[in-house]
Amino acid sequence: MGRVTNMLGITYPIFCGAMGGVSRPQLVSAVAEAGGMGILATAGMKPDTVREAVREIKSKTTKPFGANIAIIAGNVEEILSVLLEEGVKFFTTGAGNPIPLIAPIHEAGGIIFPVVPSARVAKKMEDHGADGVVVEGTEAGGHVGEATTFTLTRQAALAVSIPVISAGGIADGNGIVAAFALGAEGVQLGTRFVASKEAPIHENYKQAILNASDTATFVSGRRSGGPIRIERNNASQKHVALDENPETDMNTLEKFTLPSLIKAARDGDTENEIVTYGQIASIIHEIKPVKQIIEELFHEAEEVLGNLKLDL
Repeated sequence: MGRVTNMLGITYPIFCGAMGGVSRPQLVSAVAEAGGMGILATAGMKPDTVREAVREIKSKTTKPFGANIAIIAGNVEEILSVLLEEGVKFFTTGAGNPIPLIAPIHEAGGIIFPVVPSARVAKKMEDHGADGVVVEGTEAGGHVGEATTFTLTRQAALAVSIPVISAGGIADGNGIVAAFALGAEGVQLGTRFVASKEAPIHENYKQAILNASDTATFVSGRRSGGPIRIERNNASQKHVALDENPETDMNTLEKFTLPSLIKAARDGDTENEIVTYGQIASIIHEIKPVKQIIEELFHEAEEVLGNLKLDL
């Protein structure tokens, strides 16, 4: 077993990214059952709703799963308390400073892999006791930083001794092999799992991924401090206009973004609500069960690795 699979008790070193309105019990449990790390997205959820979600996941699988805490949400202590009470042991974080969470998670016997945008922040997380990091490149869907996955993964792997999970722009076996070649010990996928049978979202949202080109998305929100990769549609125009308003801060932008994203996933209005997915969407052509996706990904990765030759 590799370091990540041994640490987390999973079969495959693959995480399903925590996606608002998507990474709910149905998808989280399916990824866990298939041998990966399903991660519950708690952003925008109330503590009681989080508790119900965790218990629903437990009713569907006995395998390890995790939860993501969106620090910008503001109810971090309440959400963390519920998750720890319910016995969740693995955590990722986003949109804020996770350092205050490391000690209480460790005290409860948990493991934390903060999602970070740079090698410098990865090192800072290691220095403060994080067990690993997820480095997410700007190719990813959702909130993103500036660095690309290719450069970020390699620099983070050189900067820290804890496990590095590579995220952003990975949707097939070639991407997995590339991530490991750069020093990652695991991968996190989002867009590939959105286009799965178990993703509890409207079919229109999944179809948007199947129809996507490599230029179907762009990053908005950089001025206000909440950059997010979104599909070009009517809602994205509103997002840009809101971001360009000097009075808009990150919290204001998020109050528009998250509810709209959840509505798109729930109701399927992919023209007038925010839709987010990664730049790699254009290589995804079929909606498949999660178990099939994961097994095919790693079978393909083995084939790619076996056929890899350097003509020197």
